[in-house]
Amino acid sequence: MKWLLLLGLVVLSECTIHKVPLVRKKSLRHNLHKHGHLKDFLKTHTLNQASKYFPKEATMLSTQPLENYLDTEYFGTIGIGTPAQDFTVIFDTGSSNLWVPSVYCSSPACSNHNRFNPQESSTYEATSQSVSIAYGTGSMTGVLGYDTVQVAGISDTNQIFGLSETEPGSFLYYAPFDGILGLAYPSISSSGATPVFDNLWDQGLVSQDLFSVYLSSNDQSGSVVMFGGIDSSYYTGELNWVPVTSEGYWQITVDSITMNGEAIACSGGCQAIVDTGTSLLSGPPSPIANIQSYIGASEDSNGLMVVSCSALESLPNIVFTINGVQYPLPPSAYILQEDGVCTSGFQGMNLPTASGELWILGDVFIRQYFTVFDRASNQVGLAPVA
Repeated sequence: MKWLLLLGLVVLSECTIHKVPLVRKKSLRHNLHKHGHLKDFLKTHTLNQASKYFPKEATMLSTQPLENYLDTEYFGTIGIGTPAQDFTVIFDTGSSNLWVPSVYCSSPACSNHNRFNPQESSTYEATSQSVSIAYGTGSMTGVLGYDTVQVAGISDTNQIFGLSETEPGSFLYYAPFDGILGLAYPSISSSGATPVFDNLWDQGLVSQDLFSVYLSSNDQSGSVVMFGGIDSSYYTGELNWVPVTSEGYWQITVDSITMNGEAIACSGGCQAIVDTGTSLLSGPPSPIANIQSYIGASEDSNGLMVVSCSALESLPNIVFTINGVQYPLPPSAYILQEDGVCTSGFQGMNLPTASGELWILGDVFIRQYFTVFDRASNQVGLAPVA
């Protein structure tokens, strides 16, 4: 028994958690609004979150929609190359590729962001493969290459990633991020590129085949993504485990969505994708319209669904029941307050007919519930944040 105890202590001591601090910045939507471009952007870009999860038939170039990052607020820093060149990226559980701007890009959006220079990295290896990432009416086009990626204090060698050559459209000029680091399954990775986390695990650089996310509600700092372990100080109670129903995205089953004990959506059960790359809670247009009506949200001249801030005290919890466990969202979670304006944390998306009722549990949900993405057992762990 003594030897078993000692062995257990040795195993625990070797279970290192690698953490990337996340910073909460103003979203692209906020920056567009601040500079007076949001109204024009919404006129020329028909936003549809579903395009991220049901992309159009792929052409010779791989595509991954970008317009869904309009509201994203949480970003972390990685380094690429030797010596490392730093980039601010979205750690996105709703996609699987890593890409950043490059010096080959002459678009205005690239001029306002950090750009990777292959000639300044002694470990860069070029390829002849192209990549295209669609957004709005244009796309990021570029090439794929290999290099060392510094993430969470780990040197991820021989990592494939995209280098942008063009980023048409002006709206990415105001984006508070340089690129994207996808954390979904490799099956949805464009060009068959190995995702960063898979490369970390394959090289034995993390001790557990999982990662976890904590998003702070109030502070500009404190949020973190953790590779290879779970830090129980970030949550209360026990983790409840939910099976992944479709390996690709982090997709799970939701039993129901209720308000005041009455079903307002998903009454017969539905599917949901847990996505750190989506700030809001997204669902089918009809249920979302009903929820907006229930909470008194109406569209303003800028296309924002606004709610009277004075109504927060009287609004009820909206409860997501998942695998038999209730996950209530209070009004303080699903109503977003910024600069004296209160907006709804819900948004609709048009879905293919055969997809059923699909929901996206974005940052509005994850801020309330510490989330573990367990690749070893293909499950998602949820617990109230501490």
